[in-house]
Amino acid sequence: MNILAAESISKSFGEKVLFRDATFGISEGDKIGVIGINGTGKSTLLKVISGELPSDTGRIVYMNGVRISVLPQDPEFDPEDTVISAIFSGEGSLSIIREYEEAVVKSNESPDNISLHDEVMRLAARMDDVGAWGLESEAKAVLTRLGITEFHKRTGELSGGQKKRVAMARALVLPSDLLILDEPTNHIDDVTVSWLEGMLRNRKGAILMVTHDRYFLERVADRMLEIDRGEVISWQANFSRFLELKAEREELLEAGDRKRRKLFMKELEWMRRGAKARTTKQKARIGRFEELAQTESRQEQNSIEIKALSSRLGGKTIELNEVFKAYDGNELLHGFSYNLLRDDRVGIVGVNGLGKSTLLAIMAGALLPDSGTVDTGETVRIGYLTQDYTFRDESMRVLEYIRDAAERIETTDGMSTASQLLETFMFPSEFQWTPISMLSGGEKRRLMLLRILMEKPNVLLLDEPTNDLDTMTLEVLEDFLDTFSGAVVAVSHDRWFLDRMARRILHFEGNGKITMHPGNYTDLSERLEQTEEKVPEAKVEARDERKKERARKFSYREQKEYEGIGDRIAGLEERISALDKEMEKNAADFEALGSLMEEKSVCEAELEEAIERWAYLEELSQEIAKGKEG
Repeated sequence: MNILAAESISKSFGEKVLFRDATFGISEGDKIGVIGINGTGKSTLLKVISGELPSDTGRIVYMNGVRISVLPQDPEFDPEDTVISAIFSGEGSLSIIREYEEAVVKSNESPDNISLHDEVMRLAARMDDVGAWGLESEAKAVLTRLGITEFHKRTGELSGGQKKRVAMARALVLPSDLLILDEPTNHIDDVTVSWLEGMLRNRKGAILMVTHDRYFLERVADRMLEIDRGEVISWQANFSRFLELKAEREELLEAGDRKRRKLFMKELEWMRRGAKARTTKQKARIGRFEELAQTESRQEQNSIEIKALSSRLGGKTIELNEVFKAYDGNELLHGFSYNLLRDDRVGIVGVNGLGKSTLLAIMAGALLPDSGTVDTGETVRIGYLTQDYTFRDESMRVLEYIRDAAERIETTDGMSTASQLLETFMFPSEFQWTPISMLSGGEKRRLMLLRILMEKPNVLLLDEPTNDLDTMTLEVLEDFLDTFSGAVVAVSHDRWFLDRMARRILHFEGNGKITMHPGNYTDLSERLEQTEEKVPEAKVEARDERKKERARKFSYREQKEYEGIGDRIAGLEERISALDKEMEKNAADFEALGSLMEEKSVCEAELEEAIERWAYLEELSQEIAKGKEG
């Protein structure tokens, strides 16, 4: 059953069209991820669907009595509300919980006031009547799970991250048919993200969410809404399948693109020779050229490529020796020592509040340790990306902010101007005079990242670099870090990013204890799971003995398979090569191309399986040979 139906909705801000003529439905149980480049209107689409913003055209038809619960990107509360009362503020019959909690606070502040005590008892009786105790208990349990335990603290005293978590608790606890989440994984640690994944997977109601966390998308969403150049495209697939389908679609379109580019070059040559718009035929040809040029320009704007820039880095980078740091008696770093290597790729993980950002600030020189030393090499140039979107003057234009770092910079492709680099970072020329205050959260993050890279650092210290970035920019950032010649240290809860970037992990365990683990985030997770669930040694030894027994000889079937698997792999590789050539010949025949691509996909899957099987049989063969030698 449809919860809502969007019919030809459009939204623009000034001359910028975010989406046009979007038509789609949301049904009970749908779990939808909204994806697209920063600034394309993902958060705006959520606001239009929730009713916070009107659409410019079209309409949204809601199921009768539909209840929508929203987690905004930047939640706001009455600063005088307590945490628990903020959750139930203005919620009809549930406002009794708010009244009760506020009365409890006042009664605790004036314990001798009999009338306040009587009011608490009266409201408690009403809580009994409406059965509100269970919902209040659930709210406190969710808040605790999100790291908020001071239920009667005023929201005006909370940090931005704490407000986001209170807003998340509100969205999760209030009964709803559609849960709308804007960047739910920001400001929560990886352990809490895993808990949230499980809660949302088991939720019966529909979910519509914007998130940059690709593992989160993969594990929660079963459908995608993509905003691409003003078009809203519905994909009946989870994130990984969406990537496959998107790649297939791009491949199918590539043949048409090649033809269009050839035509474009032909028309360009004609224009250069001096087109005279006199005849109807010539006017039509000029019009066709302009249309092709605009299409080409739009395609170029939707690609990002960052070249890894850095200055020379000497042998000494950053050395931390017996560093201690504590706040209010809470020890964050206890005698921590680390020598950052020139090409280090370090991920920092752990639950919130244990000192991850503090360590990064100490390494950057933005914070002094209580004791111990931090020695920084003479050639070190640090690029430090903080969590906060802190700009000296948000009235500055985008181009002015980048020019403030450098007007021109030498890149791997030669000299580039600030304006050219902004275009590389998907800030087109007509957008570069926009005030920073008008940018979305993701666009501000991208702008800050460009500013840091303009200064050509050789050590990057990144505090939650993936917050608010779209998946395309994240992929480009990861590619950039692959080629960056300096050291990188990143605090992140984005598991996909850590798996791509990190070669070692610093794990904050609490009470100042930090342990070092080789590998990426998944390696750490598997290691921790093995530590928690150790197999008894006797069983391990017995299992190893059985493996040795099995490994002493091939079965008849395995022997025959081993003898022929090389020919099978070679045959599959030849068939894939032949299919590639056929696809080139049939580039303009979409029906034939689709069939060829499907066959190629099957062959590639068989090849991957054959290679894995060959690796197993080869290892088994070597074990057999060793056994014979022994």
